[in-house]
This record gives sequence, structure tokens and C-alpha cells, in this order.
Amino acid sequence: MRYDAEHKEKTRARVLKEAAKAIRAEGPHRVGVAGIMAKAGLTHGGFYAHFKSKDDFTATEGFSPADGMVRYINFYLSREHRDGRDTGCPVAALAADLPRLEDLARARYGQGVARLTAKVQGQLAALGHEDAAEIAPSLVSEIVGALSLARAVGEPDQSDHILQASRRALKQRLGLADIHAADIQMADIQPKDRVQ
Repeated sequence: MRYDAEHKEKTRARVLKEAAKAIRAEGPHRVGVAGIMAKAGLTHGGFYAHFKSKDDFTATEGFSPADGMVRYINFYLSREHRDGRDTGCPVAALAADLPRLEDLARARYGQGVARLTAKVQGQLAALGHEDAAEIAPSLVSEIVGALSLARAVGEPDQSDHILQASRRALKQRLGLADIHAADIQMADIQPKDRVQ
């Protein structure tokens, strides 16, 4: 039976969604094609119709640059994002695992970091930061590091404090401390909008 391009794209998206959940929850070295395909309701062999091998900073559109940046910082450094490892940003979820993986995996991870950094840089430039190219890598490092630490510590109050202090410090540093934008919820970030 032949399927149209739309069906193939929907199937591919379903596989990617299951793979992203598994990688974030278990780490990239523990994920197998057969398990991912089973979770997606597909056969192992069907994987290769979509992929050659195993081997967005968004939700800011439609808002002012200041509101968009505050919304993103609030989301990224939230309890919901901290607790949503299987649906959150893969940059933070995979940071500790990547140094032990092969060069190709690290290169692809680097591409994801570069895309996130470029989006942050664009938002900072829209805010009027002339040094956006210098600030963006630092901001990405700070949010990823803070989220990773908040996930790693065992004491809930300590974890919450890391998130709260980091949100406050970043907004202060960027001149956004007085902006009270509505928070983004995890459901507001569509899979296509997340950094892959």
C-alpha cells in the first residue's frame, strides 16, 4: 500500500517524538530502534523508510522582544520544564551524556546548541543588545547549567531556589527585571518548535 507524503511526514514525526522522549528519559546510549518503533506503533524495519541510520527557542513569536525573552527564561527555568525531562529541551537533557559518545553525536549536539544560541542571539539583538553575539552563548550556558543542576540535586527546595535565583539574575542582567510577561507552559511549546 502506498502512502502520501503527508502520511509519511506524520509517521516520521511520531517516531521522532518517541525517540526524543526515550533519549531524554534514558540517555542516548540506552535507546534502541526496536523500542522506539514499538512505542510509535510501528515495525522495526519501518524505521529505515524514514531514517538512514540510528546514528526553537520559540513560543516568542507574536510578542515584543522583551516579553518573548522573559517568557522563554520563565519557561526554561521552571519547575514544569525541570520535571519534564522527556518533553523538555534536549540540550539540557543530554549535556552530561554527550562527552562519552562518538564524534558524530557530539557534532549533531553542537549543531543543536548552535541553533539555540543563534535564536537567542537574534532575540537579544531585537532587544537592542549590540553585544548579542557575546551574550547569547553565555545565556544559553547559564540556562542549560541551571536547569541541569536543578534536576540533579535531591532537595526540592534547593532545586527550586536554583531555578528562581537564575531566572531573577538573568532577567536583571538583561534589563528585563520589570517585565511581567505571561509564563509559557510546556503545552505551549510544540514539538516542531523545540530545539532538536
